[in-house]
Amino acid sequence: MAGLQIEYLKNLSPARRQAILSRSQVDVSAVLAVVAPILAALRADGDAESLRQHRQFKADIAGADLEATPSEIEAAYRAVDPQVLAALKVAAGNIEKFHQAQREREMWAMEVQPGILAGRLTRPLDRVGCYIPGGLASYPSSALMNIIPARVAGVREIIAATPPGPEMAVNPATLVAAHLAGASRLFKLGGPWAIGSLAYGTELVPRVDKIVGPGNKYVTAAKLRVFGVVDIDSPAGPSEVLILADDSAEPRFLALDFLSQLEHDPEAAAVLVTPSAGLAQKVVNLIASELPHLPRREIIEAALAKYSAALVVESLDEAVDFANLYAAEHLQIVTKEPFALLPRIRHAGSIFLGPYAPVPVGDYASGTNHVLPTGGCARMFSGLSVDDFIKRPTFQHLSREALANLKDTVITLAENEGLLIHARAVAERFRYV
Repeated sequence: MAGLQIEYLKNLSPARRQAILSRSQVDVSAVLAVVAPILAALRADGDAESLRQHRQFKADIAGADLEATPSEIEAAYRAVDPQVLAALKVAAGNIEKFHQAQREREMWAMEVQPGILAGRLTRPLDRVGCYIPGGLASYPSSALMNIIPARVAGVREIIAATPPGPEMAVNPATLVAAHLAGASRLFKLGGPWAIGSLAYGTELVPRVDKIVGPGNKYVTAAKLRVFGVVDIDSPAGPSEVLILADDSAEPRFLALDFLSQLEHDPEAAAVLVTPSAGLAQKVVNLIASELPHLPRREIIEAALAKYSAALVVESLDEAVDFANLYAAEHLQIVTKEPFALLPRIRHAGSIFLGPYAPVPVGDYASGTNHVLPTGGCARMFSGLSVDDFIKRPTFQHLSREALANLKDTVITLAENEGLLIHARAVAERFRYV
């Protein structure tokens, strides 16, 4: 197979090394020009702009067609295979349990100095928008991953949006998952039209405080464009995995773990890093033997040729260093003692330890979130969590004696910055004693 051969990290050219590290980092500059007029039209015309766009799905579309009705949701429950419904309920239970553990105290306070009480509150956002990818494919798992943390955080109103199909129909499993997760309302809107409607508000769609959820480059560009009007989560790009393994790993498992990430997207990336050249070669050979029989072969072949690699390193230490440099969305550690390496991992979206924790368990049902930073953004972003849906205002209370002890410090610093009224606001409290 021409698409993948083992390479030695120390022998990589600077260009090849950079190509692996950069992978398909999302550059939305080219589509911002496409997205900008759509968002402007949404801001000016509201639902009329969405109706114009979504008329391709239903010629006689009306405003009522843009929102899922209770009867549609009831019909979706009847249409979903009972086994799928049962699986969604198991996944939802695990996701909720894990995210419940992330909740913080509603308030804490401490005495910084005698008479100075300072603390912090935890408050949920009032209303958020959750974008659920859809259209040609259905991703009910994304409905669970985006909506459940918001509900656990205490968000009062959760507005979901997902692209419709012909006749403005939404995949029944997505409707059911959004309802199970706790969405307040679900709108049949896709792409920039969904993002703009959520950010600016329309006659039908309430304006939200934050938009979360992955999508294509047009969704990502729209989210970046409305950032500041609303908050957003981290930019999302094609899926990726870095597999850090030693000779204790089972090559068959690694080959399928590698391929499973590549079936997402031609721009997806999979990288194996191991000190065992023998293991690397076995994995490459297994991938070559699997490829002709795979249902999404063309997609996988494209991804293999672009950003994927099987890298041999001189030691596990070098492998860990490269993993931190790569900052993977998904990091698998399949070694004799995976927990021994865990404290040394600084940058990763989600970490999968041992031979029986493949990435798909996190994608669907182990409880951790699958909305994760890609393209190296794990250096500064975390995966979606309850934290994304809360604010943390601070408070303070000072006695007169505490302010007296601190006033000279505050006055000196305020005067040094040229903010004389700041200084007077403190001094005035001691002028008439």
